[in-house]
Amino acid sequence: MGAVETDLLPCEVLSPPDRSKFLGGSDAAAVMGLSPWATPVELWNQKTGRAPKEEPDVVRQRMLERGHKLEPFIRDMTITKLQDMGLQVELIAVNQRYTDAEHPFLACEIDFELRLTGQVEIGGEMYELQREHINADAKSVSGFARKKWGETDSEDVPIEYAAQFMHGLGVTGRRMCLVAALRSFDDVDIFWTLRDDETVAAMREKMVRFWVDHVLGDTPPDPIEFSDIKLLFPMDNGQPVEATAEIADKVRQLADIKSRIKDFEEAEEALTFEIADFISPNALLTFEGKEIASWKGQGHSSFRAKDFKEAHPALCAEFTKQQTVRVLRLKKGKK
Repeated sequence: MGAVETDLLPCEVLSPPDRSKFLGGSDAAAVMGLSPWATPVELWNQKTGRAPKEEPDVVRQRMLERGHKLEPFIRDMTITKLQDMGLQVELIAVNQRYTDAEHPFLACEIDFELRLTGQVEIGGEMYELQREHINADAKSVSGFARKKWGETDSEDVPIEYAAQFMHGLGVTGRRMCLVAALRSFDDVDIFWTLRDDETVAAMREKMVRFWVDHVLGDTPPDPIEFSDIKLLFPMDNGQPVEATAEIADKVRQLADIKSRIKDFEEAEEALTFEIADFISPNALLTFEGKEIASWKGQGHSSFRAKDFKEAHPALCAEFTKQQTVRVLRLKKGKK
């Protein structure tokens, strides 16, 4: 199978891009309900301008900046590795943005694009490439995130990234996306996402529907998490609503679960007390010569909010945010 090309429309260069005007690769997983970062309701909230402007997350911003700075390093290592595998490699473009020819509100940015000639193995199957133009994405992977990636030279990438790459293949019309995962500074691991026309069509339909029905139609998608309901209905109307038999039963189930949690917490506290009382004043607890628990002193710091408020009332007021919070409480009584 050769490369599939369409009439691509390079995006207008925006710095930074106004993400309220389109659905990009990082939005694809959210629309599909697969994103660990945003639900469809949260994404709708952002695209329609309802999300309040928040202070930038300095830690996340620094992580993104580090990842961006690593992209040239990952790209060069990837090209070298592909050449060592016997492929002819040509770098075509870097950080090019595209819009879909039919639906300009669907867009993607490709980290880098390559033209490959030679053979590659993907999931145990060999693919022959003849000057094939492919998408490529650079990812730096660390910590617990490593466990979400499977065997190299396969399509076993985290599902949220797979949605992003498949969206990119849908917009660009290409067959393959190479994924270069930097898991150490000695080498990059190569993964792939192969275009699946059925998946592309299903994703495309859902993303078009999301944009037209929800963003342009200004109608929220169905909530999938409790946080979505709180986001959609931050204020109550003060009125009661009659429960169905099914909902009344769920209330009883929730009350029972909360009661069990309380029992477990009380049991936990009692056991903790008895074990700590036995250990005191020692640091370690052993059984048959092996350590089974410890209770060691360690440094701890905390912010004394009450003292700060008394010492600096004006400054405290300046950085105090008032908001309404809805809390789901169950009526105490007979189950």
